[in-house]
Amino acid sequence: MSGIIDIHAHIFPDRIAEKAVASIGRYYGVKMRHSGTVANLLRSGSNINVSKYVVHSSATVVEQVKSINDYIAQIQANHPELVGFATLHPGLKDIAAETERIIRLGLKGIKLHPEFQHFSIDDDDMMPIYEAAEGRLPVLMHMGDENVDSSSPVRLARVLDRFPDLVVIAAHFGGYRMWDLSCEYLIGRNVYLDTSSTLAFISPERAADMIRKHGPEKILFGSDFPMWDHREELDRFLAIGLTEEEQRSILYGNAEKLLTGI
Repeated sequence: MSGIIDIHAHIFPDRIAEKAVASIGRYYGVKMRHSGTVANLLRSGSNINVSKYVVHSSATVVEQVKSINDYIAQIQANHPELVGFATLHPGLKDIAAETERIIRLGLKGIKLHPEFQHFSIDDDDMMPIYEAAEGRLPVLMHMGDENVDSSSPVRLARVLDRFPDLVVIAAHFGGYRMWDLSCEYLIGRNVYLDTSSTLAFISPERAADMIRKHGPEKILFGSDFPMWDHREELDRFLAIGLTEEEQRSILYGNAEKLLTGI
C-alpha cells in the first residue's frame, strides 16, 4: 500500500498542546488519544505508513489568525511530510489580504470551525472568506454538532449553491452526528467528505452505503488527530469492506489529486 494521506490532523505548539487538547476533549466529552504535538502526530501516523498529513489549527479569536498561519507555515517548512492549511476568521478586517499572504506562505488550504470560531457556515460575514478562497484554496470545514446547528449540512448546502467553484472538504462525513442531514443535503453534491470522527459512530454498512452513493472519488481519509489514534481509525476504515480500488482512492489517491492541483 502506498503512503496514506491524512487530510485532517490538528496540531498545537508544544507549550500549549496539553491545555488545548484538554479543552477539546471537554467540549466533545471524549478521551483524547494523543497530546497534539507534531512529534506525537508523526509517531501515531508512522504506525500505519502515513506519508502526508494535512495539519491545521483554528483561530478562536481574530487576533490569533496571523500568528497561527505563521506557525503552520513554519511547521510545514520544517517537516516535508506536513501540508499546512491556514486559518481565517470572519472578524478579520482584510480577509483578501490575509488570503494573499496565506498563498505566499505556501499554505495549501483553509480550515474553519464554526463552533470554536463562533459563526454559522452561511452567515453573511463568511461570504468574503468563500469569495477569497473560491477557485484558489480548498476549505476544510468542521461539520456537525449535537447541540447547535451552526455547522449543519443544510447551511453548507446553501454555500455550495452560491459558490459553485468553491472546493469544500466537509469533515466528519458531512456532519458529526448529523449524518441523516448529510445524506439529505450533501450526498451526491460536488463536495468532498472526510472520514474523521465518524467511523466510531456509524456501522460499516452505513459507511459503505454513504461512500458509494456519494462516490468514493469524493471521500478522503482523515484521523482527527489527536482525538483518535491512526491505527484505530485505519482499522475502522478497513472494516467497512470496500474494494481495494475504493480503499486506495480514499486513503491516498483522491487527496493526492486534490493537493497536487493547488
